[in-house]
Amino acid sequence: MAHVTSITLPNGQMIGQGHPCFIVAEVGNNHQGDMDQARRMVEEAAKAGVQAVKFQKRHMESLLTRAGREAPYTGANSFGPTYGAHRMALELSAEQMAELKTLSESLGLLFFASAWDEVSLEEMLGIGMPVIKICSADVTNIPLVRRVAESGLPVIMSTGMSSLDEVDAAVALIRSRHDNLVLLHCNSSYPCAEEQIGLPVMDALRERYNLPVGYSGHERGLAPSVAAVALGACVVERHFTLDKSQVGTDHKASLEPAELALLVRMIREVESCLVLKGKKVFPEEQAAAKKLRKCMVFSRDLPAGHVVTSADLTTRSPLDGISPMHWDEVLGAALLRPVKHEEPLQWELLALAGRQTHAASLST
Repeated sequence: MAHVTSITLPNGQMIGQGHPCFIVAEVGNNHQGDMDQARRMVEEAAKAGVQAVKFQKRHMESLLTRAGREAPYTGANSFGPTYGAHRMALELSAEQMAELKTLSESLGLLFFASAWDEVSLEEMLGIGMPVIKICSADVTNIPLVRRVAESGLPVIMSTGMSSLDEVDAAVALIRSRHDNLVLLHCNSSYPCAEEQIGLPVMDALRERYNLPVGYSGHERGLAPSVAAVALGACVVERHFTLDKSQVGTDHKASLEPAELALLVRMIREVESCLVLKGKKVFPEEQAAAKKLRKCMVFSRDLPAGHVVTSADLTTRSPLDGISPMHWDEVLGAALLRPVKHEEPLQWELLALAGRQTHAASLST
């Protein structure tokens, strides 16, 4: 199995190792079926600084049985008397999705969707979707996964509610066609309790599949999503809403515009913190060391010819003489001239074999 570190989108954008985290605002159905609200959500997501917006598309007759469509659905989050009517109230047409795609692209965002059935998938392919999202619910839907793979488009697949055996089958099917695949670690609880998130699972997925791995979060806060980036997530997807108090179960696990913008800033800060790979002392630190670190100074007045002992030395700031790193090296040396109390010790004060070498190579 090939080791894939990144995938390439049709616009040339790269997702994966060595590239900025690809941040996705998951609009889902939080637009409430209102096109004006959907447009505003795209605009607010762009202002927050994400790279993509993701929607969801469903065709009810292809998604649900008649019994499923006609089942009563009258709870506090219902948009209709039956589950089918409820779901239809939250849907946007393919034409509306195409309009949102145009709007998104005009704002510099990638627009894509998770298609929950084959009719919806064909509709999304028909409007020129640049990447297809396989939602956690469809990891085991082999006919749909096969059609996604056959499209040849890059795939982002969430792995919530899935066993590794189930993920194995979907990954193998997609990779039989191409390797342009990113897996998202995910827990499909809304909202998800922190102790169930399991961020180290990302490492297990990377090791098992040799693919880029990201994180689709359903927690209430920001910390797990930020931590995921520190642990190597190449994608972070979070549900997005204009108002958490709106009717609907997803809103409670979603971020409002200010929270989404804060998440983007925090992720970029974390990425900056990961650039440096090796220990390095920067010029700014060297200036601080000059002021804050100590040098060896004499603890009393001493005459020329005196042989230096530990009792003759102490340490003081600032670093104007020999570093105490060299404490043991100066003991036993004779003074070449008289010295004063708290005078910094310098190499040229000492009759020490190889003193010039020390002065050149072990200076403060």
